[in-house]
Amino acid sequence: MDFEIPENLRIMQDTIRRFVNQDLEPISQKVEEEDHMPEEIVQQMRELGLFGLSIPEEYGGLGIGTLGECLVYEELSKTNAAFRSRIGTSNGIGSMGILFDGTEEQKQKYLPRIASGEWTSCFALSEPEAGSDAGNIKMTADRDGDSFVLNGLKHFITNGDVADIATVIALTDKEKKTRGGITAFVVEKGTPGFSVGTIERKMGLRGSHTCELIFDNCRVAVEQVIGGAPLIGQGFKTAMSVLDKGRLTLGASALGAAQKLLDLSIEYAKQRVQFGKPIAQFQSVGNMLADMATEIYAARQMLYHAAWLRDQDKKVIREASMVKLFCTEMACRVVDSAVQIFGGMGYMKDFPVERFYRDLRLYRLYEGTSEIQRLVIARELTKD
Repeated sequence: MDFEIPENLRIMQDTIRRFVNQDLEPISQKVEEEDHMPEEIVQQMRELGLFGLSIPEEYGGLGIGTLGECLVYEELSKTNAAFRSRIGTSNGIGSMGILFDGTEEQKQKYLPRIASGEWTSCFALSEPEAGSDAGNIKMTADRDGDSFVLNGLKHFITNGDVADIATVIALTDKEKKTRGGITAFVVEKGTPGFSVGTIERKMGLRGSHTCELIFDNCRVAVEQVIGGAPLIGQGFKTAMSVLDKGRLTLGASALGAAQKLLDLSIEYAKQRVQFGKPIAQFQSVGNMLADMATEIYAARQMLYHAAWLRDQDKKVIREASMVKLFCTEMACRVVDSAVQIFGGMGYMKDFPVERFYRDLRLYRLYEGTSEIQRLVIARELTKD
């Protein structure tokens, strides 16, 4: 078995690491405090091709594969999570439905613009009554000749206020629901009846906005159905395939944050002196560091293997949920230990540990809660 990371991906990883250290980390606290992403930083992301990580070269992207994406997100997540969120939503769940199931015309129209960063995308699935129960969406798309008329509310939509296009999941047959009654659409900014509602106030992930999207008699052509007319009613499958992919990269993001927290904790424990010696020399602190490192090591092997499997065109429904479950829960245990090692300093906003503590709590919720991941894993284990 070859455990070496390919040279081209290692170079990409090193490039992103420098970008994080030189450009992102110095402004991470400013982004947190102002809850705003500077346009000049977004432009640097464009120049590095970060909005095209998942998109094949034929559509203007980098097409570096799942393992490559995971390596990039691992590095991006060693600073303010808002940076990763801006990239990951547009390059990932916001555009993957088009890549997986879109018509060739849709791919040619949208993917190059997303890959270049000219356009930003978002993924509109969640509703007030449809979170974990994604099949319980209430937003409707009623057929009217050669159009569909969309009505309803989406909430908790990352990138919603900056997106030029949205992948929107809506109900087209109330009787069939998930069995042929849900359809995925591409809706462009500026379409009459489509607007941004409330921008939510959140515990963490400041600098990345989460919004309501409102659809009030929003008329879109049949050509805006992802995959065209043949895929009317097949949107739930599209949404689930998008989430399967996103669970791997979210696991990578949790892993990167955990690694940064371990590095910070080791450095602090070696410098912080109590009772006449560095606290790293106390067995209780050493045990915490050892447990953190062991869990991170296990998570990395799990993630890289699942990413490799996907790059071999293997189905990874079970593995993606395992990665999402283990990596996000591991990161929450790691950040809790980091706060404990830093003591009072870990509770202060002047130190990044406090920000990581708030940001990482979200990772166990979005793109499928931990409880949903366990349901998926159990279903995959027991199905015939």
